[in-house]
Amino acid sequence: MRGSIQSYRKVSLESQIADASPHKITQMLFSGALDRIAQSKSAMEQRDIATKGLLIGKAIGIIQGLKGTLVMDAGGDIAANLANLYDFMVQRLTEANINNDPAALDDVSGLLREIKEAWDAIPPEMHNVTSENH
Repeated sequence: MRGSIQSYRKVSLESQIADASPHKITQMLFSGALDRIAQSKSAMEQRDIATKGLLIGKAIGIIQGLKGTLVMDAGGDIAANLANLYDFMVQRLTEANINNDPAALDDVSGLLREIKEAWDAIPPEMHNVTSENH
């Protein structure tokens, strides 16, 4: 039963991604990272070290993916600052994993939420605008 649920979720996610704009995909990445961090905090509280490590690793991968989407040449100071912030988040998640530190998870969640809220506030008419359009 669990395998069929996971298969359904995978197909559903793949379908959402196939139909999503780059803006929507970025929103999904933020949500995915926040979900993994929340799940890892729960695993940490339950002393499930293996699951905690797996979920923190997934959150790190998502954040590295977000960093990889930055257009450094066109993004200027904003892209550079976000890259540094993403590096800081990866460092804090690594510390959270090593030290079983829920406060570090909360720090990263707070930062991600702020960035996601700013991203979510971008008006729909600007979702497909790139630096090349200016």
